[in-house]
Amino acid sequence: MSLILDHVNHIYGEDTNLAVAALRDINLVIPDGQFIGLIGHTGSGKSTLVQHLNGLLQPTSGSIYFNGQDISDKDFNKKELRSKVGLVFQYPEHQLFEVTVFQDVCFGPKNLGLSQKDVEIRAYNALKQAGVKEEQFYQSPFDLSGGQKRRVAIAGVLAMQPEVLILDEPTAGLDPKGRDEILGQIKKLQKETGITVILVSHSMEDVAEYVDRIIVMNKGAVMFDDVPKEVFKHYEALEEIGLAAPQVTYIVNRLKKEGVPVDTNVTTIAEAKDAILKVFKEGFSPC
Repeated sequence: MSLILDHVNHIYGEDTNLAVAALRDINLVIPDGQFIGLIGHTGSGKSTLVQHLNGLLQPTSGSIYFNGQDISDKDFNKKELRSKVGLVFQYPEHQLFEVTVFQDVCFGPKNLGLSQKDVEIRAYNALKQAGVKEEQFYQSPFDLSGGQKRRVAIAGVLAMQPEVLILDEPTAGLDPKGRDEILGQIKKLQKETGITVILVSHSMEDVAEYVDRIIVMNKGAVMFDDVPKEVFKHYEALEEIGLAAPQVTYIVNRLKKEGVPVDTNVTTIAEAKDAILKVFKEGFSPC
């Protein structure tokens, strides 16, 4: 089962003088259980793309299939789609509105027609999965910090037991500790449950550390689609479209140019450390 995008195009203001092509001939297969990073500069089409995945936007042309069904078909159940493909927006305040954290997370499953017991079990489990502390369950969500609000917003989507979790800049504005905590929790959840995760991010370090595959958007089209090591080999091309590679990519490439025989096919700090230590353990000695 998967999400398939088949020649998807989206034009804002079609048939007007202000028409803008936001998506151009997108062809993607998103299989179950993959952790995907979606990157691109502002205006590249990232947000437009993810809003197509749960039917918030309709393609101007082309088709999107979820578990083998065209989501544009008249008899397709969009409500069920949005329970299976959950989207957490960049600003958690847009998704929080109940009096307490627990009530907020109960809202989604309650609308599925579940019993009160099942609703509360789902909410409790989702809050735990998102790393929300029990003492915060009955606080107002608006009294929480930015990072805590993001966890609650994620829990609200997890309570729907989605097959796909889309996170739009979930660590924006957080300090490094907060970023690592949230993304570490999401990676743990993805490994334990097999859920598909799509992470929209501007942080190359975050993407390199956590995802299995990177999709790079540029001018509404897919520019690269590969594992992180392969995508970041094109760091000069990424720079040309306003992106970059992780800092360690630049460090190891500079070392290589300076004559240090280090493996440049690394994307994380841990990998760079191992690559550099290996060079010296094998007897390299700078002149």
